[in-house]
Amino acid sequence: MRRRRLRSGYTTGACAAAAAKAATMLLLQGMKNSVRENPVVSEVEISLPGGDRAKLKIHRTEKVFEPCLKAMASVIKDAGDDPDVTNGAEVVVEVKLLDSSSGGVLIKGGKGVGRVTKPGLPVSVGEAAINPVPKRMIKDAIKEVLSYEGFNGVALEITISVPEGERLAKKTLNPRLGIIGGISILGTTGIVKPLSSEAWTATISSSMDVARAVGCEDVVLSAGRRSEEAHMRKYSLPEEAYVMMGDYIAFSLMEAGRHGFKKVHLVAQWAKMLKIAMQTPQTHVRHGAIDTTKAKGFLESLCGVSLGRKKFNTAREIFEHINSVFSENERRRIYKGVCRAARRYAESFTKGAPVQSHLVSYGGEVIASDG
Repeated sequence: MRRRRLRSGYTTGACAAAAAKAATMLLLQGMKNSVRENPVVSEVEISLPGGDRAKLKIHRTEKVFEPCLKAMASVIKDAGDDPDVTNGAEVVVEVKLLDSSSGGVLIKGGKGVGRVTKPGLPVSVGEAAINPVPKRMIKDAIKEVLSYEGFNGVALEITISVPEGERLAKKTLNPRLGIIGGISILGTTGIVKPLSSEAWTATISSSMDVARAVGCEDVVLSAGRRSEEAHMRKYSLPEEAYVMMGDYIAFSLMEAGRHGFKKVHLVAQWAKMLKIAMQTPQTHVRHGAIDTTKAKGFLESLCGVSLGRKKFNTAREIFEHINSVFSENERRRIYKGVCRAARRYAESFTKGAPVQSHLVSYGGEVIASDG
């Protein structure tokens, strides 16, 4: 059976550019005549950073004459088959005329667009979280309209809003990055590729940028939220030091080395830590179930123990067997051995930065470290 090809979508930056173009078209129509009806603008075409063109549907439009002429258009973000928390969000752009003879486009953030409060991001502290590439896309889309309509000297103010942005931002890492009050207007290509790594790895890099900018010398790479919380409770490092690496182990370790951190903390639960210790040759250690026969042999050789003749189906079953059969001292020795092996492998990616591995139980507590 042939699998359906996953459908791509558009970034918030592309949506904002399309809405800005539609709103500008309406505004210029209002400047050319005093007709107060709202012309139908159902679709616009924009240029993407790579040079391609894309057509996006316009969700709604509005033109207002009093107290000043302004126009609004919106686009519903379609992320395709990517599990994006902003999928279905309305991106609203309002355009109004500025009293200036020098022309130009001023881009502002409105309701639901976050504001940057920490250094290290491509947007300065105090500004709306609208990244440089989306800003360029918006300006390019508007300039197309101005040039076509013969209004090249017009100065415009563009305000981007996302009505549900503040609620959606709570499901993202924006608060950790110091972006408060809403989501970010993002996108380097304008396209959201389904289930791609681009968004996740970009967030990892941005998180490290912020950590370095606020003075963190250590970085904590956690495989999941429970692992991260366990390390936070025990060690209480600054919030900015914590970076959720998910399954991007090798990438995160290399980024930590590139950023020049003095120490890297690697935090994971048993199955993930065991895969790392076994030097699983994948960037995404999630892919493929662990070979429990190899894992059993690895542990027996590494720690000089016997796990008996029992066959195990999962890594967690091995973990529970160790907890039920071995004494506390023996368990501690096994877990430390796995942490040390994971640390040695991790340090092959970090350009000399030392790594300390922390094993977290399925109950959410740090139960072993290699230090």
